[in-house]
Amino acid sequence: MTESRCGLLCSTCQYRETMGCRGCVEMEKPFWGDSCPVKSCCEEKEHGHCGECGNFVCSLLHKFAYEMEQSDNGARLEQCRQWRAEQNG
Repeated sequence: MTESRCGLLCSTCQYRETMGCRGCVEMEKPFWGDSCPVKSCCEEKEHGHCGECGNFVCSLLHKFAYEMEQSDNGARLEQCRQWRAEQNG
């Protein structure tokens, strides 16, 4: 089951319960700001998550996975790859 657009596993997120977050797939606007560029990009392209994109891994997603304060050293990229494999399986 896809939990996010970028590959973040919302079920393991520390903010899920405290913020009442259902994951960006289920919400119109993220709790952390007015918008998320990864969420917006996926929705504009009508993708469920970044792994469905022909431009996977793009520079925007790479930045989120490795360069941002909340980066996860690429774990979200591997999750998108797994979701992609499950869909194509």
